[in-house]
Amino acid sequence: MNRSMEGHHVLALNGFKIESYGTGSAVRLPGPSIDRPNVYPFGTEYEVIHRDLVSKDRALYTQNGLLTMLERNIKTKRAPESWQDCRKIFNVIFTCEERCYDAVLEELMDRGEKLSIPVHVINLEIRDNAEDAHVGGKLFIELATLIEHSKDHEHEMTQILEDFQVRTKANILHSICYF
Repeated sequence: MNRSMEGHHVLALNGFKIESYGTGSAVRLPGPSIDRPNVYPFGTEYEVIHRDLVSKDRALYTQNGLLTMLERNIKTKRAPESWQDCRKIFNVIFTCEERCYDAVLEELMDRGEKLSIPVHVINLEIRDNAEDAHVGGKLFIELATLIEHSKDHEHEMTQILEDFQVRTKANILHSICYF
């Protein structure tokens, strides 16, 4: 939620039409120990999650940055949403982790190519911490701008991604799927 919501936040601030989704079965946030995460169903409002964590242990969740992250998320959208429940059509889908990239590809393949509308699924590997999420957000802006300014992103995508990867040293995966 940290990386994708940072991407959502900065892309929206820069004028991109953006939506964000989770690929798991629920929203999982760090808890008091690694074996006790805080788990919320998709659709639980960020304000509700924030209040819950404050009531559980304000000091812990302030110290680990979760409350700050949720405050940013509250300003960005109402609640986390599930990718598996989304039926919208997109031109480009960004992911921040290979596991999420694989889940998006699997879901698209399971749905089948009913409309023959292509979508570029691009993974920009970002470690899950606040600093790397911030850097990743800047990379998303740069990459989205390159794609948006291309004359024909369908035919130029491979070159855009290769040039971007060489220049930034970013670890990128790319697949074309269909809605």
